Amino acid sequence: MPRTRALVLLAVLAGSSLTGCKLADELASGAGPVTQAPGTVAAPPISPDQARTELAALKVAVRGTMDGYSRDEFPHWDKVDANCDVREQVLKRDGKDVKTDAQCAAKSGTWVSPYDGETWHKASDVDIDHVVPLGQAWVSGAKSWTRERREQFANDLVRPQLKAVTDNLNVQKSDKAPDAWKPPLVSYWCAYATDWIVVKRNYGLTITVPEQKALESMLQRC
Repeated sequence: MPRTRALVLLAVLAGSSLTGCKLADELASGAGPVTQAPGTVAAPPISPDQARTELAALKVAVRGTMDGYSRDEFPHWDKVDANCDVREQVLKRDGKDVKTDAQCAAKSGTWVSPYDGETWHKASDVDIDHVVPLGQAWVSGAKSWTRERREQFANDLVRPQLKAVTDNLNVQKSDKAPDAWKPPLVSYWCAYATDWIVVKRNYGLTITVPEQKALESMLQRC
């Protein structure tokens, strides 16, 4: 889908009364938006009960292999306007009192990492984490996607897929699923599991049995 058409579609979807399930159906059919245009409202969070319902609807399958995987298979940090790309947009969205230069690079601000509760004042101290990592998506269904669909996934500002977090935690997490890595801040487990489920449900990605059990356990923190 051409980028201009995708952004127009996003604005239409964001302003409509589509439910989370209907958005999931549309994205599964390949009609999902690419990125969030400036000023567009992201999809609202779902309740823990809805997360449990969506978790039960996820297809359970054996995790695939990393054969053929490369981050280059997921073009990311698309432009959202003339100056800012997706990464810069997340830094502005997740930070407080963020000051940027003419090229949209964050020069100052305050970021509180939801994964550990740490506060940072330099953009270089935070990374933009893909909640469902690119490699994790690859082994749970994205390997068979078109490059365009993978680009949509890597730049999604509508679903809760991109977070500004402490940089070393992003490295520590790598491509791990919740059965292998969880945020150190236990009080965030409910939100993390819910976000993970929303992303996997909207993109039709599979989960493994250990992953399913880990998510069920994390939802008990809600």
